[in-house]
Amino acid sequence: MTIRLRDLAACFEGVIPSIIATAAPDGTPNISYLSHVVLVDDERVALSNQFFSKTATNVRANPAAAVLIVDPRDGGQYRLDVTFEQTLDSGGLFEEMAIQLRATSTQVGMGAVMRLRGVDIYRVRAVQAVLAPQPGQEVSSRDVGSQLMAAATVARSVSEAADVGSIVDAVLDGLHQAFSFSHAMLLLKDPAGERLVTVGSRGYDRSGIGSEVLVGEGVIGTAAAERRPVRVSDMSRVRRFSSAVHASSDEENRTRTIALPGMPDAMSQVALPMVAHGALRGVLFVESSERLAFTKGDEAALAVVAMQAAAALALAEAEIGEGPSSGSIAVDQPVMTGRSFRVVHYAYDDSIFIDNEYLIKGVPGRLLMHLLRIHQREGRTEFTNREIRLSEELRLPDIKDNLETRLLLLRRRLEEKAAPVQLARTGRGRIRLELAGLALLEEAAGRTEG
Repeated sequence: MTIRLRDLAACFEGVIPSIIATAAPDGTPNISYLSHVVLVDDERVALSNQFFSKTATNVRANPAAAVLIVDPRDGGQYRLDVTFEQTLDSGGLFEEMAIQLRATSTQVGMGAVMRLRGVDIYRVRAVQAVLAPQPGQEVSSRDVGSQLMAAATVARSVSEAADVGSIVDAVLDGLHQAFSFSHAMLLLKDPAGERLVTVGSRGYDRSGIGSEVLVGEGVIGTAAAERRPVRVSDMSRVRRFSSAVHASSDEENRTRTIALPGMPDAMSQVALPMVAHGALRGVLFVESSERLAFTKGDEAALAVVAMQAAAALALAEAEIGEGPSSGSIAVDQPVMTGRSFRVVHYAYDDSIFIDNEYLIKGVPGRLLMHLLRIHQREGRTEFTNREIRLSEELRLPDIKDNLETRLLLLRRRLEEKAAPVQLARTGRGRIRLELAGLALLEEAAGRTEG
């Protein structure tokens, strides 16, 4: 039976290093391990070239070579008889392989060293199975039809969601219910464009709401910077993105940094950029403790979900921005029956501490203090997005403010910390402060910890 390259897709996932054998003009053999072998089509493969090597010298003098690839699912080995054709230093395939290399190398601190110099294209003349002592076991995988149906199911739920929070929940719940992916997070881009902020997650001990990833850093940041999916099938070859998986409240208080949630035993990861109207909205990230957990088909289906989510988020923000024009709604000052609590605001980074526990910083922190000040002055608990946007005291950025996203982040962080003040969404463009006691507000201009 003829073996097609497409049937060997798992061999090109980079889980088990491949080997290439070449020969110099005088017949001297050379064996080298390969970091990346990529399937181009049914007749060609591509090999990454990070360093000038004996292999490159040999194939330019003698283009015939042999490549050994291994199926990580069952240990099956296959020999490819290949002929060198050309080296690419630009183009779609080059960029795809360069992005993958950057994403993995930055996680081991070698982003500046592991630079792709070129992509060598080889034509495959023959494919031959290498006999093994024991036959491997057949491994089943998800078919394209089921992936498409799963994507359609999630997209339908997203299209029915009416606000940012509901969209985030529809995506993450859909990944679990339709795809059976139990560990996922959704990060949205900060308007300044330098970082991504976690606004929702599923499957982790901690939600990580408010944790940040720099654009261009690791698998998630690279997907954002390049606006292309990044998939890793064997994390044992790559250092985990965050070493602070088990961050404590004390560490948050000290560093004013919320740790990114993550699986300590993650083996597979895929990050999908969320782009709408030509603008990056965020990144959808999924991981698994299994090797080869995500196929090319999964990547394509998840990319559809990510694009649908990005479009829905953009529409939700635009509609909220055009929401009710009525001003704030005055209500009677509620009688505080609970204990009083201390809220300290550090002006230099807008960080908020409630009863000496770090909550959040940046614009969401400024938002909370703004609402609490108004409540203290006027006794109001009801507010509209529009009045918040127009407030000169709040000093929202002139650029697109993503107010609904910032309010969602603040609301969910308050919920996670079980804070004595909560933020409830009461309708389109309307929010309400809910306090369990009297808020004692303090301003601190210095950098002393709360």
